[in-house]
Amino acid sequence: MAEESLRYKTKKGLYWKFFDQFTGYGMQFIVGIFMARMLSPSDYGITALPAVFMAVAGVFISGGFGSALIRKGNLTEKDLATAFYYSIVVGVICYTVLFFTSPYIADFYNTPVLKSLIRVTALGFLWGPLATPQSVILNRKLDFKNPARISVVNKVIGSIVGISMAYMGYGLWALVFSGLVSSFIGLIQTWWVVKWIPKAPFSKESFKYLWNYGNKMMGVSLLYTLYGNIVPVLLGKFGGTVDLGNYNRASGYASMPSSNIVGVITGVSFPVLSKMQDDNERLAYNYRKMIKVSSFVVFPVMMLLSALAYPIVITMVTAKWEACVILLQIMCFTYMFQPIQILNVNLLNVKGRTDLSLRLEIFKKIVGAIVFIYAASHFSLEMLCVTDFFYTMFALVCNTYYTGKLINVGYLKQIRDILPSLCLGLMMFGLVSVSIKCTNILILQILIGTIVGVSFYLGLSYILKFDEIKEVKYLLNRKK
Repeated sequence: MAEESLRYKTKKGLYWKFFDQFTGYGMQFIVGIFMARMLSPSDYGITALPAVFMAVAGVFISGGFGSALIRKGNLTEKDLATAFYYSIVVGVICYTVLFFTSPYIADFYNTPVLKSLIRVTALGFLWGPLATPQSVILNRKLDFKNPARISVVNKVIGSIVGISMAYMGYGLWALVFSGLVSSFIGLIQTWWVVKWIPKAPFSKESFKYLWNYGNKMMGVSLLYTLYGNIVPVLLGKFGGTVDLGNYNRASGYASMPSSNIVGVITGVSFPVLSKMQDDNERLAYNYRKMIKVSSFVVFPVMMLLSALAYPIVITMVTAKWEACVILLQIMCFTYMFQPIQILNVNLLNVKGRTDLSLRLEIFKKIVGAIVFIYAASHFSLEMLCVTDFFYTMFALVCNTYYTGKLINVGYLKQIRDILPSLCLGLMMFGLVSVSIKCTNILILQILIGTIVGVSFYLGLSYILKFDEIKEVKYLLNRKK
């Protein structure tokens, strides 16, 4: 009964998390199309320049404390209050540092507008940390319904603000204020739903536990963030804002479906798998099931997007973005492995082995940094994306090493789990690429490619009796 109850809670969590992610990325997608039609690749390149500094600050503010609080068996009021105080102090410090360093960042990129852009964008660090304990409380209860509702409301309001400001001619600032309004509305709603206020003082004992677990996760996140921004920093400094804008748009489109599903998997899998962290057999079984189902869903979506990249990009954002098409096609094959990578890292955190996670990330990022610095200085932008794909395959081998050690689900087992979906997806990719050549009308290419691809993938997987079909049916069935 307990197993079935957890399974049902997982399914409900997936419903609401998917609803949250889908609506959020859907609004981001619509606003992105609207803005891309009004702005040039160079404009988008400028907005991408300060992203690395914002992301690094966000890592320090989180500190990995949220995951530590979710995983802890006996959570106390002191734990929540300590995390609350820590987040506020670090948020203020990060804003102060960014405020005073923004002129130097603007000089580094030779882009004066970055000074005010960073100072305004970073305002979110002053109120963002205030909702950390409330979010933890909802996650521990496996309550994904309220966060989804909150997220949808603040994103709707943020999108309205962004589109309105863009229409009135505010350009880049429309994106900035859209994000700020969205985060502030989210804070108000979260406090309204979870009426928690700190009732305990700062605890050194609680901080020691949270820091011992969280500092390694923070280190992993910091490495991941710095590595993920190597290419944008190099392009912004040496390649020009046009190349960066095309890269940024291609990366945004390629990561959207993958990140959507990753957000669902990460948000639900960590608290759910944490419930079974001491039962390796049960943990391995459910972990493999998540890998199979996520691959079954992600692979065809990413390959379909790659096959239809040209008609989709030209139809949505016009021919001025044609240069990002080939980048998007390559990136789709890289990003489709993202959910598997995240699940492997998540497993180490579930088992409390954040030390292994940090050790793994240090090794991978050192190798990745060397590879990408060399590739950025010697290869074209297209070859840089190809290099990223091969690095992703290398990272997958590394990520599965400790998973195999901890729960006996290593590289070969995971490859066997995803191979059926991968082969079927590649067949679909080839069929779609051929089928759209029957017409030069872009809209028809999108319609024909989508119908052919979806029909072929689902039809053949049903004929071949993929086990994943049963799991998807269960998830789609709203009955308990």
